Amino acid sequence: MIACRANLVLPCGSCGAKAELSIQAAGPLPSIHTNDLFWGLEEVRMFPVNTWYVAASANDIADKPLGRRICNQRMVFFRGADGKAAALEDFCPHRGAPLSLGFMRDGHLVCGYHGLAMGADGKCQSMPHQRVGGFPSIRRYPVVERYGFIWVWPGDETKADETLIPDFAWLESPDWAFGGGMYHIHCDYRLMIDNLMDLTHETYVHATSIGQPEIEEASPTTKMIDGQVVTSRLMENITPPPFWQAALQGAGLPDDGPCDRWQICRFTPPSHVMIEVGVALAGKGGYDAAPEHKVSSIVVDFITPETDTSMWYFWGMARNFKVNDAALTQTIREGQAKIFAEDLEMLESQQRNLLDYPERRLLSLNIDAGGVQARRILDRIIQEEQGARAAA
Repeated sequence: MIACRANLVLPCGSCGAKAELSIQAAGPLPSIHTNDLFWGLEEVRMFPVNTWYVAASANDIADKPLGRRICNQRMVFFRGADGKAAALEDFCPHRGAPLSLGFMRDGHLVCGYHGLAMGADGKCQSMPHQRVGGFPSIRRYPVVERYGFIWVWPGDETKADETLIPDFAWLESPDWAFGGGMYHIHCDYRLMIDNLMDLTHETYVHATSIGQPEIEEASPTTKMIDGQVVTSRLMENITPPPFWQAALQGAGLPDDGPCDRWQICRFTPPSHVMIEVGVALAGKGGYDAAPEHKVSSIVVDFITPETDTSMWYFWGMARNFKVNDAALTQTIREGQAKIFAEDLEMLESQQRNLLDYPERRLLSLNIDAGGVQARRILDRIIQEEQGARAAA
């Protein structure tokens, strides 16, 4: 028999470093699909896949296809003949070109290389002067359009359940106004979860907008409530920072007096963080103050892994005061964009440092409790998925 040997170079899921895997056999090596290899090395996976992620805003998908990588899988999003959003693997079955480089025609996604038309079901429809009826279908991903976003399920299609999308009905309520955006950030998505579940960093990273010393002086509390990790911080009789001074002005409230401030961060798996924030005139009840004495909002954070070290960050703020004031919505959006841009710079620098020092362990303090609990939940979900896959 002829001895065969193969060397594979695989990236480490935690640090990105490359390691060589040697496979040796006494005879010809069997055919191995790359998907099978990585399913067999599931310990490197850093994110759940049998779950819903925000892939895009609904407005991002109009008359052109949109290519996006999610959970290390290349996808193409588009609207079919019925106007509904659809997602396929971004791979033309003819010659492997990205379908996202194509265009829409009569409700079909047409490959920009040789004109193969694909249906929303992943089946080949037609190609000029060619017979393609026998071409294999490509993978279709479950998609739901809800709350102004396109949600995708990157895992086992048979397990996709629309009822598992968390309830964010206020995003579509006329009693709320919402403005936001999206950043492509080169960092592990869990670093963003850490960032949002511990707002102590505001004192330093956002010193000129929402940061103030009283944040780190107020001890946070972290609890598990109905499957969510909830970290709360309350500050009394403080001077509102610039962002909240502007919000008080926008609501017609005095901005030059003491206030009570709150931050309540709620992590919902796999990677959604909603943060209740606000200020109330001091002595009026704080978080429970009547609407005429406070301004409050929900900071919306949908965090979608792109790769092990990059992510799509859909951010915004929803408010239930002056909901018809478009100028106020734009002002808040611009202010938030500057704040999150500061986070982006810090997180990308942190990721580069972690890649340069893969042997270093990170330390945790009491202020990190929210992020630590969130990671434990993610680890459990990932292990359960791996166990189910192995049992199958």
